[in-house]
Amino acid sequence: MLTAERLSAVDRAWLLMDRPTNPLTIVALVVLASRIDRTLLRELIVKRFLPFERFRCYPACDSLGASWVHAAHFEVDAHVLSAALPPRAGQAQLEALVGELAGTPLNPSRPLWSFHLVEHYQGGSAIIVRIHHCYADGIALVRVLLSLADTGAGGTASSTAEPEHNVPDAGLLDTALHNGLQLLSQGTGLLEKGLHYALHPVEASTVARDALGIAYEMAHLGTMADDPPTRLKRSLSGIRRVSWAAPLLLEEVRTIGRVLGCTINDVLIATLAGALGRYLEARGDRIPGVTIRAAVPVNLRSGAADDEGKLGNRFGLVFVDLPIGIRHPLERLYTVHAGMQTIKASVQATTTFGLLAAIGYLPAPVEPPAIALFSAKASLVASNLPGPKEPLMLAGAAISQILFWVPQAGSIGTGVSMLSYNGRVQFGVIADHEMIPDPRELIGHVGAEFERLVLLVLLAGGAL
Repeated sequence: MLTAERLSAVDRAWLLMDRPTNPLTIVALVVLASRIDRTLLRELIVKRFLPFERFRCYPACDSLGASWVHAAHFEVDAHVLSAALPPRAGQAQLEALVGELAGTPLNPSRPLWSFHLVEHYQGGSAIIVRIHHCYADGIALVRVLLSLADTGAGGTASSTAEPEHNVPDAGLLDTALHNGLQLLSQGTGLLEKGLHYALHPVEASTVARDALGIAYEMAHLGTMADDPPTRLKRSLSGIRRVSWAAPLLLEEVRTIGRVLGCTINDVLIATLAGALGRYLEARGDRIPGVTIRAAVPVNLRSGAADDEGKLGNRFGLVFVDLPIGIRHPLERLYTVHAGMQTIKASVQATTTFGLLAAIGYLPAPVEPPAIALFSAKASLVASNLPGPKEPLMLAGAAISQILFWVPQAGSIGTGVSMLSYNGRVQFGVIADHEMIPDPRELIGHVGAEFERLVLLVLLAGGAL
């Protein structure tokens, strides 16, 4: 019998966060320009998805943590399913189906993933993918899903784009967590480390400085005020709604950022803040001068070749200020830019990664209060993932759209996802019905807010 693989502490933390009213499921949508059938999709899943052995397993908790257990009677047909929409169904009908599936928990007695094929959608097909967050983070799952696709030249697709922002080094945190556990069990390690740092004062100085940075971030997170009350802080109903906007041209976003001395991510986050402000004000919230926070995942993977194809969660969270109360697009953009510069200089992402690992080591009953502390600090989750630059094919059909919806945890019920593909950036929103009854109202402001920024740049002309 094979020895069961243990879940990492962070993976277990994401498993424990799952709630009936807030499933911790990453949802993706792949829209194809031509039709495929279920048999073809099933063959593709068997050939390219199931070689990742973890997808034949389900997580099972025990007194010491959790393990990946091989499903005794695994049946791929229980995970590759068909779904139907009314004839001539459009985006609204597909959104309703995706929202229904996003709010439906996966069967805990089986591996926690599914593919639903809509064979007939606007002359092509659509595939709705659900995978529980404990299996992997967004970066890893995008790589897995891209392994199902091919380039026009017949090669397997890969994510060639890289995030713009600098990612904090996770090595220090790994070392700190490992050493901390070692020192708890082996007091003699203190003497050895003391001698080592006495003989290597420069290394000791670096470790001390980084440790102080983590200590500062932990204190900062602990004293951070809760987010102000808006309709995004209402109680969860468990009913999920999704929507997506017409894509923005990536080159336009890049050009605006370059002209204004900001990054692509700054422009996208400022656009999101403007759209949220417009929506909340239209819904009756008082927003002048108000700033809310988004919990933003930051990739902590090394990027080394041996990291390719690995599953699991390897990201930290940073709390990004969204100045929804600033009406002027340029002022809002530069406020976001300043905040992002501060975050880049911090070790907040590695600190939150360590806190998530600590939560994963805690007994299950202790976990909800710890998650409540996290979720009180933000009103939504916002994720920006790099996707492939070139157009892709799946089972011989051209991929016209790729979208994903980020899960939330605790009392957070709104998620905004941004994914670049083939020169375009696609915004997607998922929200609890109590907070945003119709996400199309919010997503409709995204394009308008970006156009306001573009218009200001054009009017300013050479003055910028």
